[in-house]
Amino acid sequence: MIVAMQEKATEDQIDAVIDAMVEAGVNVHRTTGATQSILAGVGPTANLDLTKFELLPGVLYVHRISSPYKLAGRVFRPEGTVVEFRNGVKVGGEHVAVMAGPCSIENREQMFETAARVKASGAGFLRGGAFKPRSSPYAFQGMGIPGLKLMREAADAHGLLTVSEVMEISQIEPMLPYIDLFQVGARNMQNFNLLRELGQARKPVLLKRGIAATIEELLLSSEYIMAGGNYDVILCERGIRTYETATRNTMDISAIPVVHKLSHLPIVGDPSHGTGRRDLVGPMARAAVAAGADAILVEVHPNADKAASDAAQTLYLEQFEALMGELKVIATAVGRTL
Repeated sequence: MIVAMQEKATEDQIDAVIDAMVEAGVNVHRTTGATQSILAGVGPTANLDLTKFELLPGVLYVHRISSPYKLAGRVFRPEGTVVEFRNGVKVGGEHVAVMAGPCSIENREQMFETAARVKASGAGFLRGGAFKPRSSPYAFQGMGIPGLKLMREAADAHGLLTVSEVMEISQIEPMLPYIDLFQVGARNMQNFNLLRELGQARKPVLLKRGIAATIEELLLSSEYIMAGGNYDVILCERGIRTYETATRNTMDISAIPVVHKLSHLPIVGDPSHGTGRRDLVGPMARAAVAAGADAILVEVHPNADKAASDAAQTLYLEQFEALMGELKVIATAVGRTL
């Protein structure tokens, strides 16, 4: 159930409504927008008489949520969520953020050169994998915490934020000093124990769509994080598995406007994993911005063909710099900045 408070509702009135909801046996999640507070009641609400809440002082309206995702739905934050980071970078709103870096952190020289170049091109995040979930057990699995330390050092030297994938609960705490944004990969989208723990972490989470997941399943996975009290969730369209063999995955550009209609959460486009092909990264990145993506996640490397992982979908730094110029034009055309 959703209880929308009046614009001039007092804190005492809001507290009284929260108390009444808790007494009715539901968990309450509060969000405060520009003009009003919204109270989401999660739990056994099907048989509740909503009239008793409508009559409480300060209440504007009450209605039942029909969708299975209660906190990720647009009604919880009709104005949309903007995830703000410590250096003023935002994901959501008018600005389109850019996250760029190698699939895998390999060495100091690689990370410092990449950080300098992506920062100069206008990116706000340095991405890099330290724990790599690879299809083959014999492939490079990442440098672990030493790699995260390298990325943190390179990012700090150039005023960038960091994003890296967390694969299991035991990695959350050791990663905290080195990353600004946890990434949950496609293989872990429905690792509900991990999602629950990230709900307690109080650090933003980038949640990637599973390789065969529906949009509803993606939103329900985000619900696990938000139910723990962490509302700083960013979704990511990274391509899904279909019968098409021309590309590694089929990037579902339509998911971007669909998510914006159904949810208040920002959404990122990942054309690198979305296609698996370097020559298609640019066209799909441009399409994602045109479709309304709140950020772009791109794999780049100083020597892309020699990258330790995902070389075929990784841009050279020069290609990334050219792409940034194109994305700025498209962002302006759709009324946004980059």
